[in-house]
Amino acid sequence: MRESAYRIAFSILCVCLIAGFGTGMAADRAMSAAGNRAATKPAGTFSNPILCGFYPDPSICRRGDDYYLVNSSFEYFPGLPVFHSRDLVNWRQIGHVISRPSQLDLDSVPPLGGLYAPTIRFHGGTFYVVNTLSRGEERKTNFIVTAADPAGPWSQPYWLNDAPGIDPSLFFDDDGRAWYTVSRHAFEGHYRGHTEIRLQEFDCAAMRLVGESQVVWDGALSGAAYSEGPHMYKIDGWYYLLTAEGGTGHDHAVVVARSKNIAGPYQNNPRNPILTHRHLGLEYPIVGAGHADIVQTQKGEWWMVLLAMRPYGGYYYNLGRETFLAPMTWEDGWPVVCPGIGRVEFSNPAPDLPEHPWPLPAQRDDFDSSGLALCWNFIRIPRDTFCSLSEHPGFLRVHLTPRMLTEPTNPAFIGRRQQHRNFCATTVMEFSSNKPSECAGMALVQNPRYNFRFVVTRGERAAISLVQCKNGRDSVIRAVPIIGKRIFMKVQAHGQDYGFYIAEQPEQWKPVAEKVDGRILSTPEAGGFVGAYIGLYASSNGQTSDAYADFDWFEYQGMKDK
Repeated sequence: MRESAYRIAFSILCVCLIAGFGTGMAADRAMSAAGNRAATKPAGTFSNPILCGFYPDPSICRRGDDYYLVNSSFEYFPGLPVFHSRDLVNWRQIGHVISRPSQLDLDSVPPLGGLYAPTIRFHGGTFYVVNTLSRGEERKTNFIVTAADPAGPWSQPYWLNDAPGIDPSLFFDDDGRAWYTVSRHAFEGHYRGHTEIRLQEFDCAAMRLVGESQVVWDGALSGAAYSEGPHMYKIDGWYYLLTAEGGTGHDHAVVVARSKNIAGPYQNNPRNPILTHRHLGLEYPIVGAGHADIVQTQKGEWWMVLLAMRPYGGYYYNLGRETFLAPMTWEDGWPVVCPGIGRVEFSNPAPDLPEHPWPLPAQRDDFDSSGLALCWNFIRIPRDTFCSLSEHPGFLRVHLTPRMLTEPTNPAFIGRRQQHRNFCATTVMEFSSNKPSECAGMALVQNPRYNFRFVVTRGERAAISLVQCKNGRDSVIRAVPIIGKRIFMKVQAHGQDYGFYIAEQPEQWKPVAEKVDGRILSTPEAGGFVGAYIGLYASSNGQTSDAYADFDWFEYQGMKDK
């Protein structure tokens, strides 16, 4: 590509992403999910989840009247989305923590790896995010980045030496000292899933760990599996250690311990776990509640953010692990979550804060801005500039690359989260390739082994094909001949029934395949930790190519559950 195109595309990937909110689709529909429900919810209540779709492992902090939240992003780039709220209910995305290719390397990260469980904290005028890069080629594990403004830019990573483990967190004590907690596999008395929480002092000035690491916790229950997601707080003279337990699936839970000394020993809460849904059964509509963080409002209330899933069509959750909000109080020096109920519900009394909705983003992105909206992600970090908003103004041009969606690499895919059980996504594409090995269109992705590709191929006969990749094996569900150069495409889901449609004139839709089973887009079927993505895709399938596809617009519209 031309040098000028390279500069434009690089800015799309990096700096301009922070300005994407408010243009095109602006940001993920999760930001406005609560706002969309506001017209129908009873006064003084809010609806869960507060971030719909793949937004797991939430961490939250407050600065004055403002709240900031970050989530895991695994292999997707830009990584670690940052959200802002003033009422804990309505959220808008303001940026990403990892927005520049220079910050870290996701190239070799497999679908089970990437950016795990960040923690965000504010101290002394600076925001800190501490995070894990799992399974990276450089074997660097945990790092810290800082920013004066949570919208960014965030610093280059400060890598923590000799700091194995996952789910790191920071705690700033009132005596000026800072502490680091992390989850690591246990070495003594080890059994499957036996992990322990370690504590170590952190030097903020030098941005490094100091002193010895020591074990302070390894689970509330005997034989507890996967004690992780540790967060430390100091409240009324007690140090509280909040952790997850049971694994990030159906048996997930939140537990708490306390001590008068930060190094312990920690007293187990006799009422642990303080939150879990595992006893409610597989049919309960909210499952896997766990991995929490807590915050106190300026009015003294306590609230918990946590992840959970919403199965549908059986025990499948294509939307992935989502962010929920739950009320919390204190009794006898211990936290009580969802008092009187003991479970997370879809509707709750709202926090005692002034309601602060944000403007709703447009459902349609016309690609007429200088940067991509914050809702868009790549799979891993693009090392070449396969997309451009400047080469064909008003279009997103996607250049074909030899890389394929079925490979654990960086395909020419630009996607956004599926955030509704029922949705309709449409686009229109101009694609002038004449080689049968080249394709472009839409894709729905769980991972390289489980996905749908709804793509146009040209050669002697032009056609649009729906290709299902299940357990790494491709099968063509149906192929339909096409004539025109400008093709409209639509994917519409009603629960686990996904329909695929084409048109060569606006709104003259013809079905390619209706009621295709979408369960392959769910973690229980495909494995891993992420939710489904839908977006735009182009590939020359292992061949060199000068071809490209131009997308005029993309629209994603969530529809109400029946």
